[in-house]
Amino acid sequence: MQTKDKVITGFAIAVLTLMAYLWFGPSGMQSAPDIHFKIIDGRTISLKALRGKPVLVNFWATSCPGCIKEMPHLIDLYHQFHAQGFELIGVAMPDDRPDHVMEMARRKNIPYPIAIDIKGEAVAAFGNVQLTPTSFLIDPSGEIIKQKIGEIDMPKLRKQIGSLLAAGKKS
Repeated sequence: MQTKDKVITGFAIAVLTLMAYLWFGPSGMQSAPDIHFKIIDGRTISLKALRGKPVLVNFWATSCPGCIKEMPHLIDLYHQFHAQGFELIGVAMPDDRPDHVMEMARRKNIPYPIAIDIKGEAVAAFGNVQLTPTSFLIDPSGEIIKQKIGEIDMPKLRKQIGSLLAAGKKS
């Protein structure tokens, strides 16, 4: 291979790597957005009002196999930590039909709040979420400390949430 070809190939690889990072990597946000979620039961939950608690915001879709597979683990996580102050909000993507979202929440007996992001405001506020599942772990001070595209490593997440809750008890 000639030097020119090597340079072009190296440049192409660098550009593709950068594009993949920008597409799949963290959005670069530090603080959680000041957003209000419209919950399927009619309530509105302000993310700012949840300061002081660790919060997991999970973007999902009824047509996403990984999201469906993850739900029982999120339900267990909610049951394990909610009484200690942990909050979890599931956000259905804008292209999901509200009746499908409500039916799935009922059928899966989801105990945590489910928001329907009809206008895409939450998607935009969290850096234009494109893929599901995508989750954001927010610490009690309102900082995004973890963004995960794809299914969450539950043992690692449980440990992080436990640490956040323990740190909150000490302060």
